[in-house]
Amino acid sequence: MSLLRIAIPNKGSLSQAATDILRESGYRQRTDSKELTLTDAENGADFFYLRPRDIALYVGEGTLDAGITGRDLLLDSGAKADEVMSLGFGRSRFHFAGPAGVYSDVTDLAGQRIATSYTGVVRRFLERRGIEATVTRLDGAVETSIQLGVADAIADVVETGSTLRAAGLETFGEVVLESEAVLITRAGAPAPDGFEVFRRRVEGVLVARSYLMMDYDIESDRVDDAVALAPGLEGPTISPLRREGWVAVRVMVPRAGSQRLLDDLYDLGARAILLTDIHACRL
Repeated sequence: MSLLRIAIPNKGSLSQAATDILRESGYRQRTDSKELTLTDAENGADFFYLRPRDIALYVGEGTLDAGITGRDLLLDSGAKADEVMSLGFGRSRFHFAGPAGVYSDVTDLAGQRIATSYTGVVRRFLERRGIEATVTRLDGAVETSIQLGVADAIADVVETGSTLRAAGLETFGEVVLESEAVLITRAGAPAPDGFEVFRRRVEGVLVARSYLMMDYDIESDRVDDAVALAPGLEGPTISPLRREGWVAVRVMVPRAGSQRLLDDLYDLGARAILLTDIHACRL
């Protein structure tokens, strides 16, 4: 049986989080950052640790079957690869920025020089809006390009904005792109052998991270009201207790808002309420 070939970021903001989610999905991962490949034959996977910017190209060419990279890098590459699912980490926003008070809208960029590390993303954004500008690729520290006189504005990932403010810059116009880590495969190609198992495992971890298991005891005549508050994914499990007129309820609940739900159930009469983490699941 052939092994599923998967590309993983070898460094940068996506690397550790990608490794973590794969470990939680049951796959072996490297323990030495100098390792470039790792074979997990038991789980049918070969992992290749590559530069995040190159991953979409390898997958798009069919050299590798799947990969984890950033949506920004996928779109910037122009590779023939498709986003299969978002992974919930590595989130960032991509903005235009310029000297404070100079620009107010993206239409102000007409005829300007724009420096960025993501020329593909920026050019397509401007083309869709009919804006003609000169886009120049710079790798890293694009904020200084305006001060050095090689650009009039920049387009870059913005987190807190503190770096921009320190350079006397401010963001303007709409968000160019909202990015996060994504799982990708080759565009237009059938799913490779083993990919659906891999996808389900990763998806199971994402669901597990978003939900908790809730257990509680409640009087039988209040079950309907409790279930209305916490219906679960396919309904709760309800078991009779030795105590007359009481039942035990087990249900998956969203992690977000779980403490408020706990309070509401307590006010309804539920007791012995427990919240526990879920490490993996299949829906």
